[in-house]
Amino acid sequence: MAKQAKKRANKKKTAARRPRQAPKMLSDLFLETLKDIYFAENKIIKTLPKMAKAAHSKDLAAAFNKHLRETQGQVKRLEQIFKMLSKPARGKPCEAINGITDEGAEIMKDFKNAPALDAGLLAAAQAVEHYEISRYGTLKTWANELGYKDAVRLLEATLKEEKNTDSTLSQIAESEVNRHAETAQAA
Repeated sequence: MAKQAKKRANKKKTAARRPRQAPKMLSDLFLETLKDIYFAENKIIKTLPKMAKAAHSKDLAAAFNKHLRETQGQVKRLEQIFKMLSKPARGKPCEAINGITDEGAEIMKDFKNAPALDAGLLAAAQAVEHYEISRYGTLKTWANELGYKDAVRLLEATLKEEKNTDSTLSQIAESEVNRHAETAQAA
């Protein structure tokens, strides 16, 4: 019994000496999510050229290349937000985007030269877009709550681009890619 009491007393002393961490606030969550999307966008910059090269559809390849240029601009906007916050522009590994891009790489490998390749690439790209739309929508809402007016403007510009890209990808899928994936297999 005496040993257990002594252990408890030592634990209390050790805990008392540790500095208390400040509670995590919305501003902390905003910064962590900003790091997450910064990592994601940089990962996407590396992935889009591979997807454009793999695509059979000229329209799809062009959409990927256009979005690559937009994504590079989005990274610059994120860097502006980091600067506004007086924080270094640094990403934090994002398992979600790693998983989505891994799936895209698997589709490129498993469906190489297959009629359904472009449909698979589109599905992977739209998974990325939906992830980004959710992140940017959340960041914009939080920036507004935190009073980061310039960040709201930058995040809104990116959110609009992501939604437009998603819409463009849907149009390409519905106008040609999905039909080609189905009819080429049946032929």
